[in-house]
Amino acid sequence: MTLWNVSLWALVLDQVSKAAIVRYCRLEESIPLIQNFFYFTYILNSGAAFGFMSNTQSAVRIPFFVTITIGAGLIVYAYQRFIPSEQTWTRFALGLIWGGAMGNFIDRVIHGRVIDFIDVRYYQHQWYVFNVADSCITVGLTILILGYWFGKSGTPAERV
Repeated sequence: MTLWNVSLWALVLDQVSKAAIVRYCRLEESIPLIQNFFYFTYILNSGAAFGFMSNTQSAVRIPFFVTITIGAGLIVYAYQRFIPSEQTWTRFALGLIWGGAMGNFIDRVIHGRVIDFIDVRYYQHQWYVFNVADSCITVGLTILILGYWFGKSGTPAERV
């Protein structure tokens, strides 16, 4: 599977899940799927991870995030050109990162904010609400970091 296939699947899964949440949930509605642990909570996040820049004016915030996303996209595109095709885990990870970034990019351009809905809790302790795109980016970065960390010592079968 190529980087572009992975990106497309990540993007489609992200956008379809967000469309379903918007269609079937009310803003700020929280639906328990597993009581005290896993909920669907529909929110609009004007910031980035952990609410970064959420209180910044949209005239500054939106162009900032669009510029950062385009820059990161260009870096991923340039980087992947130098990766041999047999390094499938690296390509897979970059595909997840690219697809996730594009999913949130689309939200910022269309809505000015990102649709988040995955809400993980442990009773009264709550993590930040996130989405499929955020998950793809996190998993992709984790694969890259673990690949670089273990790849140099020869632990994984494939060097990243």
